[in-house]
Amino acid sequence: MAVPISQMLTVASYVLKQKIKGNKRYPLVLMLEPLFRCNLACAGCGKIQYPAHILKTDLTPEQCFAAVEECGVPMVSIPGGEPLLHPQMPEIVAGLVARKKYVYMCTNALLLKEKLHLFTPSKYLSFSVHVDGQKEHHDFAVCREGGHDQAMEGVREAVKRGFRVTTNTTLFDGADPNSVRAHFDELTRAGVESMMVSPGYTYDKAPDQSHFLGKAKSRRMFRAILSNRKKEWQFNSHPLFLEFLMGQINFECTPWGMPTYNIFGWQKPCYLLQDGYADSFKELIEATEWANYGAKSGNPRCANCMVHSGHEASAVNYGFGSLRGFIRTAKAYMNALYSDAGAQKLLDEWQPEHRGPLVQIATTPAAQTGELVSGD
Repeated sequence: MAVPISQMLTVASYVLKQKIKGNKRYPLVLMLEPLFRCNLACAGCGKIQYPAHILKTDLTPEQCFAAVEECGVPMVSIPGGEPLLHPQMPEIVAGLVARKKYVYMCTNALLLKEKLHLFTPSKYLSFSVHVDGQKEHHDFAVCREGGHDQAMEGVREAVKRGFRVTTNTTLFDGADPNSVRAHFDELTRAGVESMMVSPGYTYDKAPDQSHFLGKAKSRRMFRAILSNRKKEWQFNSHPLFLEFLMGQINFECTPWGMPTYNIFGWQKPCYLLQDGYADSFKELIEATEWANYGAKSGNPRCANCMVHSGHEASAVNYGFGSLRGFIRTAKAYMNALYSDAGAQKLLDEWQPEHRGPLVQIATTPAAQTGELVSGD
């Protein structure tokens, strides 16, 4: 199974309760950012340009717990920054696990091996390791030679010690579908529970703006990658979200489905866009002009967005929103391999594109020693 049955049942019952209550806008996953600082400086990251005093600021465990309780979600994703740099991260995770929240602690895994002893394996905890492809592609994306080897070493050690381990792969322009599929094979052999994949989002603040994918390219690439799947591949994504990436179904964004709480408060409108902050989750839901966001709104910043944080909740909502949606979801689970001769032809004929170098962010001594505090 891609996720434990207990987690599936918890999420399903939560969504059904929201439907019964008539809640049209409800959160599914809290994107909890306890810090922004990082030991990488990725060119595609939109959170690498905060001043030093912001990068040194942390949420307290009490602030994290209060945010989770306030919005009432069953699942919590902890991105950043690099969460393992937070001195109280073990306490935060333990507190969320004690509350029976399913926690996905995102990490680049550079520190994972040395920090594992601070955590306890649990069905409620998964280390979500960011691995952006095979060695060359990953090191290229994170602007750090050797980053892939360190990440995979952390993955294997966490699996060995009995932790749930998932992965998160973000794809940019120039990604090779054949290499991505080989990457899935490598992750599967390493013993990961499941994998998540998504196109990169064009953060306004990201230093490199030339390597983000448009929708047409994304759909073509994901059709090639996700069709004709191998039985052993397990994905930590709703199957209809993967169909959305492949261009088989269209979803509008539901940005409230994965709200963000960080050191500034509740971020409007979503994890990817920063149009101010609300003091409470209630204010976020009630005061945000949601019609101004999503591809349908005409907002140019949303035009090419296909990432999971805006659209996976849409897939979940569709699956529970009607008999038609439920039937399509059931069929998607049963038709997990997606045989497609045309997609195989795409793979066979795919020509890797020439790509210029990603912008290198940091050249300071701190960056070269891995001590830079920036980025996601």
